[in-house]
Amino acid sequence: MLDIKVIRKDPAAAKTSLAARGVKAEEIDKLLDLDQQRRTVLTQTEKLKAQRNEKSKQIAQAKRNQEDAQDQIQAMKVVGEQIKNLDAKLAEIDQAMEYILVRLPNFPDASVPVGPDESYNVEVRKWHEPRKFDFEPQAHWDLGENLGILDFERASKVVGSRFVYYMDQGAKLERAVYNFMLDEHEKDGYTEVIPPYLVNADSMFGTSQFPKFTEDVYTIIDEDRPLTLIPTAEVPLTNYYRGEILSEDQLPTYLTALTPCFRSEAGSAGRDTRGLIRMHQFNKVEMVKYCKPEDSFAELEKLTANAESILQKLELPYHVVALAGGDASFSSAKTYDIEVWMPQQKTYREISSCSNCTDFQARRSQIRYRDAQGKLHFVHTLNGSGLAVGRTVAAILENYQCADGSVEIPKVLVPYMKGITKLSK
Repeated sequence: MLDIKVIRKDPAAAKTSLAARGVKAEEIDKLLDLDQQRRTVLTQTEKLKAQRNEKSKQIAQAKRNQEDAQDQIQAMKVVGEQIKNLDAKLAEIDQAMEYILVRLPNFPDASVPVGPDESYNVEVRKWHEPRKFDFEPQAHWDLGENLGILDFERASKVVGSRFVYYMDQGAKLERAVYNFMLDEHEKDGYTEVIPPYLVNADSMFGTSQFPKFTEDVYTIIDEDRPLTLIPTAEVPLTNYYRGEILSEDQLPTYLTALTPCFRSEAGSAGRDTRGLIRMHQFNKVEMVKYCKPEDSFAELEKLTANAESILQKLELPYHVVALAGGDASFSSAKTYDIEVWMPQQKTYREISSCSNCTDFQARRSQIRYRDAQGKLHFVHTLNGSGLAVGRTVAAILENYQCADGSVEIPKVLVPYMKGITKLSK
């Protein structure tokens, strides 16, 4: 959530910055108008409360002196009613302000490419040239089905579209991929966590999925305690310290987790209907960081490098893209997407998204730290996929395929596959 003080201090800069995220200037004007009303009402309330306190002392003194204080008491009843009405108005204004504030995205950093959509994204770097095939490469779903390791048809029968059964060596490959990732992240200083896969509405609010993106998730309807299946481990990991004050020496904190992720994929009808790219349920290894504000952009570079190192060790070609303001996620101040090469489609596809959310999530979640002087500050939070496991499996199948439909196993995964070096029928 944005700091109203920052918007109030420089409305023009706030409008310009948020315009890149699709926010209309009228929304900022409405917010600032409410803010002015709030301060006016608050001033009136404080004056009346001060007057009431002073008169209460005078009434008490009059009673001690056995003097008639009925007129003053009646006057204070009128003041009390005025205060009650103003407090109600203040609560109404606060609610209206919060409605706007919680729906405003984060300010994009000055280094973020300016533009409304992905066509304005900028390639930052590229690693490894794509392999040149001497045969027409197959799609990963065809490879997986022919090898008997991916079964989309039966998953569709049991659940519906965008689900899959990993079978036999396919299940082993998926497990090998995420175990490799977790081991690598441990070397990079991350603490492994197995978090809850269900979270409450406060947690979804804290990481900005609620209230704006309720249609993108699966929520269990329960009048007493509605819970949501996590769309990413970012939610339980970032909310781990929700409502807490950390000590400065706890920062930075690095957490990583393998979890299933559940997404409704609202609005994606007709997109990636085949294969492992856009699923309703998939595994992902997530990285989350808490750090001091002055360190967060350096930590973003390190976070991105941690995700890249996985692809480099798997020897999968990729490039890194800086997202334009209009293409970045709601809570992000700056995002790098890592896109892996998919030979059959002859294009790069997103496999990781690494974001610095600055203090945006920390304000919503009330996560602060106390510095050496005892002063409180909001932490900065970062998150990144390290990596999306199913997409990594898809990339391995396509990039390591052979002409006969078999698939070689990347060298670093062979120990995790109990020595298996090739998948074949």
